[in-house]
This record gives sequence, structure tokens and C-alpha cells, in this order.
Amino acid sequence: MMKWLLLFVAGLLEVCWAVGLKYSDGFTKLVPSIFTILGMIASFYFLSLALKNIPLGTAYAIWTGIGTVGTVTLGVILFKEPIDPSRLIFIGFIVIGIIGLKLVSAH
Repeated sequence: MMKWLLLFVAGLLEVCWAVGLKYSDGFTKLVPSIFTILGMIASFYFLSLALKNIPLGTAYAIWTGIGTVGTVTLGVILFKEPIDPSRLIFIGFIVIGIIGLKLVSAH
């Protein structure tokens, strides 16, 4: 169970650094840039720990899926990015993929 928690934390940290990229304004703002880089390091660290026990393809797909869904969600909330039914459907496909990969990799 710990391997999945590590992967989930890595995915959440991916969301943090992706959003941080927006706030860093192309790494021109010091504090957001520092938090973004620290988030990247932490995200990769937790991903590397999860990879000790989860197959690479599965872990990477779930990590990027969590990052994608979280980043889209925060993009809508923080930056007023558009959301429409078709976008929600495709985000739903990503969530289904994440759940499916977790279910078939439950060992």
C-alpha cells in the first residue's frame, strides 16, 4: 500500500510544480521559481521510490494522469481556464485509465 501512497504524493507534487511554473512566469520570479524547482525534485524523488515496487509504465502513466487531472482542475479554479462537457469527458477518461491501471497492478 505504501508504494501507491508514494506514487500519489509524487502525482500531487507534480501538480504543485506544474502550477508553480505558471506562477514563476518563465522562472523570472524568484520565490515561485524556487518552490517550483523544489516541487520538481520532491515529485521525482517520490516517483523514484514508487518505481522500486511498481512497473515503470504503470507508475509513469498514473503519475502523469494525477498530474494532468490535478493541473487541469487547478487551472480552472485558479486561472479561470475554460471547462466544457467535452473536456470533462476526456478528463474522465484519464481518471478511468488511472483507476484501471491501479486495479490491474494491485500486486
